[in-house]
Amino acid sequence: MRSVWLGLVCGAMGLMPLATAHAAPPVERLEVPSGFHISVYAAPVPSAREMALGAHGTVFVGSMTAGKVYALSGFKDGKATQIRTIASGLSMPAGVAFHDGDLYVSDITHILVLHDIENHLDSPPEPQVAVDNLPYEEGDHSWKFIAFGPDNRLYVPIGAPCNICNVGRQFGRLMSMKPDGTDQKDVAYGIRNTVGFTWRPETQALWFTDNGRDMMGDDTPSDELNTVTTPDQSFGYPFCHQGDVPDPEFGGKHACSEFTPPAVNLGAHVAALGLRFYEGTQFPSVYKGVLFIAEHGSWNRSKLAGYQVVAVPFGKDGNPLAPQTIVSGFQKNERSWGRPADVQPLPDGSLLISDDKAGAVYRLTYGPH
Repeated sequence: MRSVWLGLVCGAMGLMPLATAHAAPPVERLEVPSGFHISVYAAPVPSAREMALGAHGTVFVGSMTAGKVYALSGFKDGKATQIRTIASGLSMPAGVAFHDGDLYVSDITHILVLHDIENHLDSPPEPQVAVDNLPYEEGDHSWKFIAFGPDNRLYVPIGAPCNICNVGRQFGRLMSMKPDGTDQKDVAYGIRNTVGFTWRPETQALWFTDNGRDMMGDDTPSDELNTVTTPDQSFGYPFCHQGDVPDPEFGGKHACSEFTPPAVNLGAHVAALGLRFYEGTQFPSVYKGVLFIAEHGSWNRSKLAGYQVVAVPFGKDGNPLAPQTIVSGFQKNERSWGRPADVQPLPDGSLLISDDKAGAVYRLTYGPH
């Protein structure tokens, strides 16, 4: 693996003081169910996106416009005590994944790795290129949520470089590979843009969100929650949306019945991003096994949609049920101050929520306050 020049890599940036001139996010505006509490876990964390948990409790956070990767560590009074910038000068490093002591970070055309990172938070190693030459075309959806599966393989999405276009099999797919980028395999196709995927602990099945296309009105098509059940599945893009809506331009070429329908339709323009299953014991028992999803929120709908965190429970038959709102209040009167991007359970049973608009990470807890 070769090194890559990143501009300001963070030994120069070092420790970010917790008290800065940044306005504190108005967490008191957030609404949660009775018995739950939400507070600021870390701020400022500019443009905070995907989160990953290290072996020693460090919370790593990618970013978009900031071009940085953060490490949140220490814990006192419900908050992280240190915010470090461990890499900067990157191109939309939205995705982070921790594996065998190393931190993997997504870039537009490659995946970087910071080796043995938790032992070098104050003097981060120079990032190395682990995976190079990922497919790229100028356009949309080149940022990447990444994760390691239960098979110890790295999963990487290749988003469609457009709102709607026939991408064949080069784009609009999810692929997996060994940590060094070798043995690349396609996992699924017909995916416009997934910015969140995870594995259900009971079954090891892969679940992912997919953002629906724009310019078909306020209420169509829905964002999707999908699950991979067989090899080489296609989920419909660009021919069919939400399982039953043919695309106005491409829908005549293939019937919706040819594709795998969504497990759950989440709503149009909600921008469903990061998701994780909850296996903790702090929340009431009805939340055991639910799937928490961050809905980033609409950008071109006449009235805002999303801007919340939802929980998708599962029935006794193992199938997902309708989503339930868990955290709301990121927008009011058609104006937003925050946009949830990812969720990450902690070992104590609390749940972290990243917010790339307010530049913060929140902590959702349950019990006496």
